[in-house]
Amino acid sequence: MVSQIIERYHRRRAPAFIIGMFRILYGMVVLQEVIFLLYFNHLIFDPVPYIDVEFPMIPLFLGLWAIVAGCIILGYKTQTTIIANYIFWIVFVNFTPMQRDFDGGFDLFMVGIGFFLIFMPIGRAVSIDNLVYKLQFKFQHQPALPKTCSALSLLFPVLICLGFLYLDSAIHKLFAPHWLNGLGAWLPSTMPYYVSALDLSWMLNQQVLQKFIGYLILVFQFSFMFFFYRRCFRPIYLLVGAGLHIGISISLNIYPFGLGMLAVYILMVPFSWWQALADQFIYQKSALAVFYDGDCPLCNRTATIINHFDVLQGVVFKDLQTQADSAPQLQVYDQQVLLADLYAVDLQGKVYSGVDTYIQIFHKMRYMAIFSWLMRVPGIYHLARAIYRRIADNRARNACYEFCLPAVAEKSYPLDLYTRIFENYAQHKPRQFRFRMAKIFMVLVILQLNSSIHYGFLYRFYDLSRIESPLVNQARLLSNSVLMLSTTFLGITPHALYLHDHFEGYEDLLAISYIDAQGHEQWLPFINEQGRMLAPNWGRVHSMWANIAVTPNINTDRLSKFIMKVTAFWGAKVGLDLNQAQFIIKHKKIKSPQQWVFNLRKENLSGAWTNIGTATWTNKHYQLELQTIK
Repeated sequence: MVSQIIERYHRRRAPAFIIGMFRILYGMVVLQEVIFLLYFNHLIFDPVPYIDVEFPMIPLFLGLWAIVAGCIILGYKTQTTIIANYIFWIVFVNFTPMQRDFDGGFDLFMVGIGFFLIFMPIGRAVSIDNLVYKLQFKFQHQPALPKTCSALSLLFPVLICLGFLYLDSAIHKLFAPHWLNGLGAWLPSTMPYYVSALDLSWMLNQQVLQKFIGYLILVFQFSFMFFFYRRCFRPIYLLVGAGLHIGISISLNIYPFGLGMLAVYILMVPFSWWQALADQFIYQKSALAVFYDGDCPLCNRTATIINHFDVLQGVVFKDLQTQADSAPQLQVYDQQVLLADLYAVDLQGKVYSGVDTYIQIFHKMRYMAIFSWLMRVPGIYHLARAIYRRIADNRARNACYEFCLPAVAEKSYPLDLYTRIFENYAQHKPRQFRFRMAKIFMVLVILQLNSSIHYGFLYRFYDLSRIESPLVNQARLLSNSVLMLSTTFLGITPHALYLHDHFEGYEDLLAISYIDAQGHEQWLPFINEQGRMLAPNWGRVHSMWANIAVTPNINTDRLSKFIMKVTAFWGAKVGLDLNQAQFIIKHKKIKSPQQWVFNLRKENLSGAWTNIGTATWTNKHYQLELQTIK
């Protein structure tokens, strides 16, 4: 049965454009996270920020990772860069403090998505790779590139990375009283450490609405993987899921997780919606006809490049030597005059040449209209015209056949892993392909069940390490070994997020202020007077403070370590001299109930702080004096 479903979806064709958009969104999430890591480099990777730098090469590798992310967004060398990105995630998650102390909540999710991207046709559409390939040919001789792919390549990542995640998360939620009370979405949104600057009290104060959202999440997560792929249910799961993750991104300060999940939802958009969107924006008829010299290598490359980026199809390129007769407006010009410039004719019959042609091209492309406006500005226009004239008058005008352009040894469309597996192998050995894909799916199911059962049930009810049975011990060791591999390379991990064991008894907030050079007390740009965590201390920095340093059961040694890190990092950022600096540790009480309370967000954000200790830096040595938190 599984193999038959796989065969059915493999035969169904999907627009490759969707995967191209998914690649771009995923790359943008990766890039913003790498920029975040660069900014907080010393806080995350230094044992003592700015003082004990254990990983001096980290910025270099993060810079390389940023380049890789940029290439993924642009679609350049996609097969190579997506593998490099996958390796970067694995290395940084497993061999740096990034995961241990600064788990942003989505690292392993990004590892799993990155793994599937390796086998997807991510360079088939909206990519520089396509442009590089097309530049090998004369514009009018370009071969048709593949524009579709197997629908299975869209289904699999959604099923594994979203469906399995949701089901595992829902299992854990069954053991959380506030989730069973319908308050799973409400409670984190009332906790100062977790909320964003957006005040949604008008929603949080509606008890019926909050319980509806809480129970909706449970039903949604339990049912997602069983119904999302059906055409009649897909729009419902798309809109509900995207709405929930948009809500997470704007209401809580764990936006990277919300953005990463939203990127996957692009794969669920029905094909008919994309077509409707295209009908609204793509020109029904090209608004500008551009005539170029078909014997000019530079002109051919220009036509290819502009045509590649003209996604709305507002411009059509025509060879002057063969298609000049299609524009009666050009008949008054001598052929040598036409060959000397780039001419264009719009729908009104108006003729443009030279720089004016480029102005019209950018204008008709719409999303490039800003360049059209800039090039009309006096001074810029004259400079552009001079540059254009110099290039046009000095270009080579030899007879250009297919091989006059910069040649590339291999002229066949580059083979990626998707093409090798999902097209070539599936075509030549359809039966083996179908059954092997079914086996791979079943292995993934077993790996996920191992994690869900291990952490969702056995971990909660049994301490397997205390059971004196050789069989049980061997099963435990085997399960842990499998978990280590599946977590490291596939991102399969328990999603027991924001459950009762996290929020129950979470009634203490800590903040830090400092004494400036004038002897005045100032709040460190970390936790503000309300107790809310300030940007950019969100994502993994929030996780460090709110999930590890300050918890219902505060560990003094762990808290001391992270107070040291925060004061050293932000102390240097605000210009303090760590040879002599003093910080004040502040404390206030909040409420974390399991039942709905009116206006709890406002109540938790108010309240007075008391000073409970000091952190002192003397000659770059740290000392903490802290009262017992009651």
